Amino acid sequence: MILKGKALQYGDHVDTDVIIPARYLNTSDPRELASHCMEDIDRDFNKKLEPGDVIAAGNNFGCGSSREHAPLAIKTAGVSCVIAKSFARIFYRNAINIGLPIVVSDLDIKEGDRITVDLDQGVLTNETQGTQDKFPPFSPFLQGIIASGGLMNALKEGQL
Repeated sequence: MILKGKALQYGDHVDTDVIIPARYLNTSDPRELASHCMEDIDRDFNKKLEPGDVIAAGNNFGCGSSREHAPLAIKTAGVSCVIAKSFARIFYRNAINIGLPIVVSDLDIKEGDRITVDLDQGVLTNETQGTQDKFPPFSPFLQGIIASGGLMNALKEGQL
């Protein structure tokens, strides 16, 4: 699976409370959650985002509470992949469970850079800067979950 989009860049320690603020957790509607995604860290997030864009961040992305709402809001907003130097472990697992690809990389990515992610080959390319990084590709098991749009879909489709 190859993903392409422009980067929306954020720093270190982006926690789940700024990804989807707690005041919106009274709904489980993914579209409603997506409409408030990242608004406490970037008021213009949904205005800047085009379907397929990627989030690029620093260390410890998704720290904080274990709410699955955070990766769900990101995915439903239209983000195709999150790239960070490191992820909070529970966010990493929740992202895979809902079918949001995430990549650990130290590649220098700036706001607006054009990014290509080859999930099958494990290659991240910053087309704007002409740089690349390799990462371990997801196992066939995890690729199946992502391709199905999440763990529950993969189970319903008999993929697992």
